[in-house]
Amino acid sequence: MVNFSATSASERRFMPPAVAVSTVAFALHPPVDANIADPNSGEVISTWGEYAGHEGAREENLTTLWLPLVRRTRPPFDGRWALPGGPIPWDEDLDQTAARTLHEAVLRSPGYLEQLYTFGATSRSATAQRLVTVAYWGLYGELDLRTVPTTESSRDVAGDVASATQDAVTEFSQTLVSSADANVAWFSIDHLPDLAFDHSDIVDYAVWRLRQRTEYSMVAHRFLGEEFTMAQMRRVHEAILGEQIDPANFRRDMLAQGQLFDTGRVEHGTPHRPARLYRFKDQPES
Repeated sequence: MVNFSATSASERRFMPPAVAVSTVAFALHPPVDANIADPNSGEVISTWGEYAGHEGAREENLTTLWLPLVRRTRPPFDGRWALPGGPIPWDEDLDQTAARTLHEAVLRSPGYLEQLYTFGATSRSATAQRLVTVAYWGLYGELDLRTVPTTESSRDVAGDVASATQDAVTEFSQTLVSSADANVAWFSIDHLPDLAFDHSDIVDYAVWRLRQRTEYSMVAHRFLGEEFTMAQMRRVHEAILGEQIDPANFRRDMLAQGQLFDTGRVEHGTPHRPARLYRFKDQPES
């Protein structure tokens, strides 16, 4: 292995850069077993299963997206949070490395993964060797989040927590916190800690791209199940855009686009008047 710190400036000019991937993975909320960390201290405070059970927690996070971060355990930026990713092994394609490193962090595969942009400024490396990062973005829909983590037994964790009492949720959450990797946690995109390297720039660019796509396509469908209510679809748009949307105007605009099909069915098990269920007429392009 080459010791780049021992090479001269003239020698580094002819050395190849290191290549890595980093992935920004968005979700409307973390998986139920995922760690939630304080953006100020960086310490894990609970799991989403416990956090979401607190009064008002879901309402206060209706207009935000969440993403997973990994805490670095070695220099540079030891102890800082960073995007999932890593160097490219010789026997993996870029897509494979992005998918593998994201799955290692989240324990679930995203429903959508795409190459986003390449970051290669000469000043972005914290070491002597130049670093080029190929950034990806991924989207976790509701069905993806309900998938049983690969290291857990085959059971519906989300269903267990949703139907449990608050004490049972807390006990289950505490067990997960003690056994889960404390160096992986989810953060709201509106409350991120100071990130390692230039990963804040990567997140900002990914958020900008996602919001641009929401304006001209139906990328929001990737966050939804096969069938959904108009309110659920509006919630996705509000989370992506980071602001509330007038329900009546949103409904009129969505129906005017002609991409939604009224299934004739309504949702079940709600304490209020059941809402109509829709689906997309075709799988839209991203």
